[in-house]
Amino acid sequence: MIEMPLTIFVVDDDAAVRDSLRWLIESTGMTVATYSSAEEFLADFDGHRPGCLVLDARLPGLDGLALQERLRERQIDLPIIIITGHADVPMAIQALKAGAVDFIEKPFDDDTLLNSIRLATREAADLRLRTARRNEAAARVQQLTPREHQVLELVAAGCSTKEVACKLRVTQKTVETHRANARHKMQTDTSADFIRAALLAGLCMEPSAEMTTCAAAPRGQRNHRPRPIPGAAYPLPGRFMAADEVSGSPGAAGRAEGVYSP
Repeated sequence: MIEMPLTIFVVDDDAAVRDSLRWLIESTGMTVATYSSAEEFLADFDGHRPGCLVLDARLPGLDGLALQERLRERQIDLPIIIITGHADVPMAIQALKAGAVDFIEKPFDDDTLLNSIRLATREAADLRLRTARRNEAAARVQQLTPREHQVLELVAAGCSTKEVACKLRVTQKTVETHRANARHKMQTDTSADFIRAALLAGLCMEPSAEMTTCAAAPRGQRNHRPRPIPGAAYPLPGRFMAADEVSGSPGAAGRAEGVYSP
């Protein structure tokens, strides 16, 4: 996969500010794209270009804080630095609560802005890496069978092999087989990696309702096979035969007919 370069998006209605910021940021080797309004930015930005947004809070039409909210509604994770010449405490609180990386009041010195941009681009790179890992893990989960998915869900919820077997009404050997297959498809070598991949994929850590209780009956209510009694007949496909119907001592012939021989 080809890595897209980080872009510093600058939205400010003042042309002189845009030109100044472009010169400053490009002097560090970073790519810059400038816009005169929030609407112009939204028309151009597809949501997939990585980078950060240097955004003026006071804009004609859709203002900076409204643009920040619009991006959040669209689930676009783009680090934002708010700049303004008319700062006030409530505005700063609103911007930071909405996820802004920084809130800088004009006029500001070059290093203050550049340091904030460096912080935002590191955050953008980390976010891009987390997103790629999450998408990769989700794609691998899609390869699991429904039963493997159930096993992964229960293991990630902290259930032991015995508990998983009980909840799914299968043997522990079957659980181990499904878990091994799931780990192979998830490309994980350890249980910790297996669970971490499930978390990255956004797998629900709360098992579904039908898997929350063990399927086994309470002690004392389980249907155990009765212990055979010497000389008694027990069912096999075909007829019943009592021990006294077999001539001689119950040997191979008697056992073949279904007679218990101690």
